[in-house]
Amino acid sequence: MREPGKHFQPLLAKEAPPEVERMGLTWLIAAAFTTTILWQLPAGDYILYPFTILATWFHEMGHGLMALMLGGNFQKLEIFGNGSGVATYTIQTSLGPIGPGLVAAAGPMGPPVAGTFLLLASRSFTAASLSLKLLGGFLLLSTLIWVRSAFGFVAIPLLGLIILGIALRTPRWVQGFAIQFLGVQACVSTYHQLDYLFSYSAGPLGLSDTAQMQRYLLLPYWFWGGLMAIASLVILVQSLRVAYRSD
Repeated sequence: MREPGKHFQPLLAKEAPPEVERMGLTWLIAAAFTTTILWQLPAGDYILYPFTILATWFHEMGHGLMALMLGGNFQKLEIFGNGSGVATYTIQTSLGPIGPGLVAAAGPMGPPVAGTFLLLASRSFTAASLSLKLLGGFLLLSTLIWVRSAFGFVAIPLLGLIILGIALRTPRWVQGFAIQFLGVQACVSTYHQLDYLFSYSAGPLGLSDTAQMQRYLLLPYWFWGGLMAIASLVILVQSLRVAYRSD
């Protein structure tokens, strides 16, 4: 039995055969690619329904938490059964156009940043287990503080309890797999409804996130959409490289 904190599970263990590490890495890349493709299909949101809801939570929490970090107020989070969501927040006007621009960017880019931490946590059992507990706990906490939709009151704590159950009741290898898979899902959630990154309008909600960035940060919305799509891919690739690097 390995001591806590050492590399666990043959997937990431320092002494793991190279072919085992390659299989694990290949599977994660395939999962990321498959998820991204499925999300572009009409039925993709429902085929990947739990991950669709989680992707929406990551996205909207990115907006709300960035608003809080910049001195604003995160008022409420609404998530609906069709996979859509809305974060309601206020922003400090003293920040000028930079504040709203950063909050708009935090929706698509917050999840890849969170995914990076989850993937890096997979290098140690202690960090992986703790990260699962924190993620599950934060899903529950966010329900109490911000979620204000009937569907969200059911779906978000259910996801939190499932993740906490994995952290508390499953073997180490399952926790290692779960933290990696969730990290990958967070990174690729930028591509959930990829066309949204390159859309000016968000329908009844007004301007899209990238159009908001154009409004406050001047460059065109398609530039910001392309930049965030590329940045999310780079973040995922670099996170996997570090996670699978032998010390």
